[in-house]
Amino acid sequence: MLDGISAETLARVQFAFTVSFHIIFPAFSIGLASFLAVLNALWLRTRDTTYLTLFNYWKKIFAVAFGMGVVSGIVMSYQFGTNWSVFSDKAGPVIGPLMAYEVLSAFFLEAGFLGIMLFGRDRVGDKLHMFATGMVAFGTLMSATWILSVNSWMQTPAGYSIAANGQFIPEDWWQIVFNPSFPYRLVHMVLAAFLTTAFVVGAVGALHLLRDRDDREARRMFSMAMWMALIVTPIQIFAGDAHGLNTLEHQPVKVMAMEGHYDSHPEGAPLILFGIPNPAEKRIDYALEIPKLSSLILKHDLNAPLDGLDTVPDTEEPPVPIVFFSFRVMVGLGFAMLAVGLWSGVARLRGRLYTAPWLHRACLLMGPTGFIAVLAGWITTEVGRQPYTVYGLLRTSDSLAPVAAPAVATSLIAFVVVYFFVFGAGTAYILAMMNKRPATPRLGLRDAPVRAAGLVPPGKLDALSPKTPN
Repeated sequence: MLDGISAETLARVQFAFTVSFHIIFPAFSIGLASFLAVLNALWLRTRDTTYLTLFNYWKKIFAVAFGMGVVSGIVMSYQFGTNWSVFSDKAGPVIGPLMAYEVLSAFFLEAGFLGIMLFGRDRVGDKLHMFATGMVAFGTLMSATWILSVNSWMQTPAGYSIAANGQFIPEDWWQIVFNPSFPYRLVHMVLAAFLTTAFVVGAVGALHLLRDRDDREARRMFSMAMWMALIVTPIQIFAGDAHGLNTLEHQPVKVMAMEGHYDSHPEGAPLILFGIPNPAEKRIDYALEIPKLSSLILKHDLNAPLDGLDTVPDTEEPPVPIVFFSFRVMVGLGFAMLAVGLWSGVARLRGRLYTAPWLHRACLLMGPTGFIAVLAGWITTEVGRQPYTVYGLLRTSDSLAPVAAPAVATSLIAFVVVYFFVFGAGTAYILAMMNKRPATPRLGLRDAPVRAAGLVPPGKLDALSPKTPN
C-alpha cells in the first residue's frame, strides 16, 4: 500500500499525523485551564454554587484531556531522533534548550500543581487551592510560549551563527526566543486556544439548554462562552491580520501560496475567495475573486504591486493546493465564529440568549470548529514553510535521518492503529462526560484518588472523599 513512497514523505506524514492528534488536546487544555481559574475565582468571590459545580464538572474533563495531551506528545520527541536526527544534530544547540525550558519551567509547573487543583480543595484550603489552579493555567500558557518560540524560530530564525560543521550556534538568546514572528504567533495561538475552549463550552451549554432551558449551570457556561466568542473573535481576526503582514515580510512565498498568486500583479492583486489551484498550469481554476482587495489587505493600497510565485524557482514553492485550501478553512471558520458571537450578542440584548433554540443548535454545530481551525492554521504554517525545516537555511530533504522507507511505514501504521484506538476511546469518554448535566455527581470519576495501595482500607474510602458538591 505504501510502496513507492519515499522515506522523507512517510516521515513527514508520520510527524504530521502525530502532531495533529497532539495539538487538539493542548489547544483545548490551554483555554480550559484558564476557564477553570476564572470559575474558581468567581466561586471564591461570590460563593455562588453554580460556579463550583461548573468547576468540578470541567476539571474532570480537563484531567482526561490533559492526560491525553501529554501521552500524545511524547512520541514526537522520539521522532526527532529516529526520523529527523540530522535536523536534531544541526538545530539542537538552539531548539534543545528551549524545549528543555518548556519541560522544566512549564510542564513540571502544570503537573506539580495539577493534583492539588483536582483533589486538594478540602486538604489545603481555598487560597492555596486557588493558587494551584492559577499555576496550572499559567503553566499551560508557559508551555505554549516555549513551544511556539521553538516553532517561530524555525519559521524566522534569528540570533544564531552557523558553525563549520553546519550546526546552528546560539549567539543571542533574546533574539532566538523573541524572533520576528514569535509575538504574532503566540498571540494568535493563545487566542485560538481560548476560542476553541469557548466554542466547546458553548456547545455543551447549548446541548443542555436544548434539553432544559432552565438548567442554571448550562445557562451560566453558555453565557460565559458567548461573551468570549463575541469579544475575542474580532480580536483574533485583527491578530491574524497582523500575523499575516508579519508573514508577508519574512516569508513572502508562504503568503503567495496562501493567496493563490501564481502570477505577479504590478497594479494591485485580487483577493481570491475560492478556486481550484492548478499547479501544472500555474493558475487558479474557477477563481472567484475581488479585484485589488488582496493588495488593500496586505499593503493597505489598492494599487500596490504584489509578487507571485512566478518570481520563485519551482524548487522553492510549497505545495500550493494544501496551503491555499487550509488557509481558507481557517479564515472561513473564523468568520463563522464571529457570526455566532454577533448572533449571541443580539439574542442577549433581546433577552433571548437562553430561549433561542436555533442559536443553540448553531452553537452545538460549531463545537468542533475551533479544533478544525487550529489544525487548518497549523497546516498553513507548516506546509507553507516547505521545502525547509529551518526557513531558508535547512531543507527538509537534508534534515532526514538515514532511515529506510519500510521502517518508517511500519511505525506509521503502528501509530495510526494505536492512536485511533487509544485517543479515539479517550475522546469518546470525554464526549460521554460532556453529555451528562454539570450537576451530575462524579461523571464516572472520583473526587479523590481511589486508594493508596496498602494504606487505606477499602471501607474507609468514602470517609476520605470530599463533601463539596459535584
